[in-house]
Amino acid sequence: MADTYKPYVSGITNYLDLNKRYIEKAGHEVYIFTFGDQDYHDDEPRVIRSPGVPLVDTGYYLSFSYNRAAKKLLQTMDVVHVHHPFLSGRLALRYCEPLRIPIIFTNHTRYDLYAQSYLPILPEEISDGLLHAYMPAFCEAVNLVISPSAGMANILREMDVTSPIAIIPNGVEIQRFYKAEPISRADFGFSQSDILLIYTGRLAAEKNLTFLLQSFAGLARAMDNVNLLIVGGGHKQFEAEMQALTAELNITDRVRYTGMVTYDDLPSYLAMCDVFITASVTEVHPLSVIEGMASGLPVMGISSPGVSDTVEDGVTGFIATEDLAAFTAKLTRLCFDGSLRKQMGAAARQASTQYAIERTTQILLEQYERLVFGTRPRRDNWEVRLRGLLEKYLQ
Repeated sequence: MADTYKPYVSGITNYLDLNKRYIEKAGHEVYIFTFGDQDYHDDEPRVIRSPGVPLVDTGYYLSFSYNRAAKKLLQTMDVVHVHHPFLSGRLALRYCEPLRIPIIFTNHTRYDLYAQSYLPILPEEISDGLLHAYMPAFCEAVNLVISPSAGMANILREMDVTSPIAIIPNGVEIQRFYKAEPISRADFGFSQSDILLIYTGRLAAEKNLTFLLQSFAGLARAMDNVNLLIVGGGHKQFEAEMQALTAELNITDRVRYTGMVTYDDLPSYLAMCDVFITASVTEVHPLSVIEGMASGLPVMGISSPGVSDTVEDGVTGFIATEDLAAFTAKLTRLCFDGSLRKQMGAAARQASTQYAIERTTQILLEQYERLVFGTRPRRDNWEVRLRGLLEKYLQ
């Protein structure tokens, strides 16, 4: 169950798509329950969309219920895995808890930091207070909470979540990144002697891309042969703001924006480059960083849960504080030292093996089976039948 799915592109969407395919490979049936355009034709089976009100061009649809057919089908599931705690999470409790269908919740997002990015007029004390009021009770109501990283688990504890938390990292098809053939640098006007930095992901305020561009501008003044490739897209207004900042920093000729690329092509973009760079501090367990590591790239990042859980400072890359001078200094060292990049890149590729999707899928399936066989559904519960009758006549 998720608040949004394809064609919207995000880390959670990619996670759902990848895990669905690998759980199906293991012989199970996987359904995606979400909201969206009823006329959208999915290129995969078992995607169940209920209608909702589109929220401008965010890719999200607002709804507080599933349609009758979706609800009925949902209540036949053996286990339900929720990936957003508010809309989908409340519906999981409403529709599945009375039937004792096991509910798993994976916390993918730093909701505390996202609230500050998207609701800057809301005092931080209020947004924190709302999360501290909501998350413990929600996590207590589900059967299992999953955190993709130890850092995110600690943040949940700081929100007063006392429920058991299983740490299961996000998985990646690392073999496709191991074997990727690089795109020709000449296609972008780069030479073999250039040092190419790459960022992949959504272009959004919470990704701290303004900081990234400012740091790169400082590096570009010190090195003539360094360039930055930004792969991804986002809201048009934010993309325009980034382009304007690039021009203001006088680095337009050193930065290339590719826009969205297909996931099948992504490994070839990474294989062309020398360093993976991110300034985001809102990640829980960033797939993009793992993909960069699987491509043999050292990572330059900021100390924060998720990134710090994934990158070992001085071994698979560098981790700096969110200080422009400190970050730029470490980035400059990485760019100047070719042997260090090669050494760290090899270590990063080796470290990425623990995130192989085959391994993480097996861990997840073990949790599913434990809950399914340890929970007795009660689909004949009279309260559920009464609620169903009331919903039928109120619709």
